[in-house]
Amino acid sequence: MSINILDVVKGYLGDDMVGQAASLLGENPAAVSKLVSGAVPSLLSGIINKAGTDGGAGVLDLAKQAAGSGILDNLGSLFSGGGNSNLLGSGATMLSGLLGSKSSLLSSALASFAGVKQSSSNSILSALAPIALGAIGKHALSGGLSASGLLSFLNGQKDSIAKAVPAGLNLSSVWDGMTGGVKETVSAATGYVESQKAPGMPKWLLPLLLLLLGALALWYFLKGCNSTPPPVAAIDTVKVDTAVTPMIDTAKINAAVAKVKEALQVKLPDGTSLNAYKGGIEDRLVTCLNDANCLAGKEIWYDFDNLNFELGSAKITAESQSQIGNIAAILKAFPKAKIKIGGYTDKTGDEAANLKLSQARAEATAAAIKAAGGSVAQIVGAEGYGSKFAKVAATASDAERQPDRHISVSVREK
Repeated sequence: MSINILDVVKGYLGDDMVGQAASLLGENPAAVSKLVSGAVPSLLSGIINKAGTDGGAGVLDLAKQAAGSGILDNLGSLFSGGGNSNLLGSGATMLSGLLGSKSSLLSSALASFAGVKQSSSNSILSALAPIALGAIGKHALSGGLSASGLLSFLNGQKDSIAKAVPAGLNLSSVWDGMTGGVKETVSAATGYVESQKAPGMPKWLLPLLLLLLGALALWYFLKGCNSTPPPVAAIDTVKVDTAVTPMIDTAKINAAVAKVKEALQVKLPDGTSLNAYKGGIEDRLVTCLNDANCLAGKEIWYDFDNLNFELGSAKITAESQSQIGNIAAILKAFPKAKIKIGGYTDKTGDEAANLKLSQARAEATAAAIKAAGGSVAQIVGAEGYGSKFAKVAATASDAERQPDRHISVSVREK
């Protein structure tokens, strides 16, 4: 029997849950409802795109794990308050595995669309990820779908998902350069494509719209060819405490996410193996330390790609400790190596405040690495540069300013 996965996921999100979420996040219920209306089809579109990049295998594994965790049978406690944030933490990991750097861009776009804080948008997306994957996994398990069967099923859902994206939600900056199921969603969300001629439309208007469509398509193509997606680091998030029955096998979830994100085992000289990702800071840093031709110096910096802070503070989130520990392990394996930590902000806000925050975050990162076992002597400095090296104007969108906000490592000796 054919199902509409969009309707299935929406069926799990009743008014009571939206009300609970609004209360816990300190948002207007109508705004949260609007946020969810855009988040569900946007997230499903991202899942379809990810499935298209790996033939459905990684998404199938992750979806089965989510379905097997029992999350769909225990949604009542999701936004009931309390101190257990296991589900949102696992959801954030799933979200990062599915969308990578696009997750923060999507969160920003949704926050702007619904008129809520980005931290609230982050929390809603983190809650929706296991719900959407659990619904997909439940269907896959009941139908005995293979990876290719799941991909075929998801591809058949594109049209209904694209039509469900609210007209006022602009996702062009989120999905720019991506392929697969998200292209249709971008078209539906931004209103660049008219599938039917409106009543009373002048005869000359349709050709003009088509001409504009062609120009926009060319612009997006040229933009995608001349830009490099930036790594994500130091993105402001707010950790939300929720009471959730410990029912998710975190180890299995993380293992499934690793497959989706091109997992990589980084081998260290002391025999240690780090769980990392291709092109991540661990991969690039160890490659340089092993390469005699890669010279130490202040000109080359490596950006953290899984280091986040709570909004407006230098408090590192719990989910970031894994990468902090990896950097400490790398220093231990390369005892001659010495590094410096740099903190950077975008051009918005007061420059003095930005400089102070970037300094505090650089120092917090250095302290965390030391606490995780990194040698004090190997960290030769931690400096905040504020917006000194920011390239994007303060008037640009949040998504465009994102590359200017990061924490980086420079190898000073090796």
